[in-house]
Amino acid sequence: MARMHRRRKGKSTSKRPLLEKPPKWISMKPKETEKLILKLHEEGLQTAHIGIRLRDQYGIPSVRLVTGKSITRILRDNSVEMDMPEDLRNLMRKVVGLQSHLKEHRKDIHNRRSLELIEAKIRRLVRYYKREGVLPEEWKYSRKTVEIQVR
Repeated sequence: MARMHRRRKGKSTSKRPLLEKPPKWISMKPKETEKLILKLHEEGLQTAHIGIRLRDQYGIPSVRLVTGKSITRILRDNSVEMDMPEDLRNLMRKVVGLQSHLKEHRKDIHNRRSLELIEAKIRRLVRYYKREGVLPEEWKYSRKTVEIQVR
């Protein structure tokens, strides 16, 4: 598969084995896993960090295998509201960091280019989330207000 902003092929990597049911060595029940996910979210962890903590500390390789739902779906089902999708928020944090770097180093053309590429990814994601109904239609991305939106 080709890279997003370069016309080169990527490296092939190993893939997770295709499993249809949870491994036998997992001792947690689906309800216990959901309660643990809600507890970790209350501690302030993002969904990706919740998955890593479940894998490393609790021995749950895949939440979807145990519960039949993703972490985001579990949070949504328990009426935990997220104002912005996690991947969009992380890209916007990157933009904030690059903007502060470029204020100091105005001639850094390589990072100026990477800022443009990240903003292209944001615009593409926003278009997708508007189409799916995750973001409202009047939501707009702008460089000036990105710091306020991320906080």
